[in-house]
Amino acid sequence: MPVETRSFDPAAYLDGPDAIAAYLQGAFADGDPAEITDALGVVARARGMSALAEETGLSRQALYKALSNEGNPEFGTVLRVLHALGLRLNPEIIPA
Repeated sequence: MPVETRSFDPAAYLDGPDAIAAYLQGAFADGDPAEITDALGVVARARGMSALAEETGLSRQALYKALSNEGNPEFGTVLRVLHALGLRLNPEIIPA
């Protein structure tokens, strides 16, 4: 008997600011730009792409494209998305 599976969508579990911040901290910790972009896309879907587009002043299509797996958003776009999510970048020293 075959096992039925369904796709895992982390956006379903990002139900508040603390969960969103923890999810993004994990992505930023690795420093992989593709992982960060993907995580921002997941958070955008969790928050609602239309609402986020309105808050950033970007179109939904531009956000979907920039925050897709193949996306390469400009730094300004990343900052606008983070600001709309109520977050900011906070540099910290990397332990030796």
